Amino acid sequence: MTDLQKGRALKRLSLFVVLFILILDQGSKIWVKTHMELSEEFSVLGDWFYIHFTENNGMAFGMEIAGNYGKLILSVFRLLAVSLIGWYLFKLPSKGASKGLIISGSLIFAGALGNIIDSAFYGMIFNDSYYQVSTFFPEEGGYAPFLFGKVVDMLYFPIYEGFLPAWLPIWGGDYFVFFRPVFNIADSAISCGVASVLLFHRGFFSDSVKD
Repeated sequence: MTDLQKGRALKRLSLFVVLFILILDQGSKIWVKTHMELSEEFSVLGDWFYIHFTENNGMAFGMEIAGNYGKLILSVFRLLAVSLIGWYLFKLPSKGASKGLIISGSLIFAGALGNIIDSAFYGMIFNDSYYQVSTFFPEEGGYAPFLFGKVVDMLYFPIYEGFLPAWLPIWGGDYFVFFRPVFNIADSAISCGVASVLLFHRGFFSDSVKD
């Protein structure tokens, strides 16, 4: 297989990963948005995996930057970051990057793009979910302008929930939930991509990328 053929194969792999994650991410978010009210939940596997519908204005795992200016700054930053990641990912196959690096970069790009879709467009195409199931393209219009939409989260894993032993320093006796954050498939893709780069960076970059 020539370098050109390898580059094309890696680009097809990247496109497949990105489309696969986006379909899963957006499909799950749209389903939750159009079938559940905000804060509604149901159990998937016992007491340790729930679908719990929540929305946030900010970053992954529910972190936020307060205020409208913070939201706008975050959305613009996301757009710039997604553009840079996409440009870098497009260049990687022709530079002899490893398959692992391509997959990791594709996961990060797809996750970032999935969340920016929420921020950019969900406010315009959905009404709010307070005490109601949201409507797709409501007659009265959406709940927020461009770039001011909220990110839909739904994956909740309270694997352990209870009071910590009293003998523990500082946190002894406190009520504790692990894992507390509610997140989505896009967040998971970003985390898996970043973790893979950190764990396997030596293998990914052992063959120097050509200039």
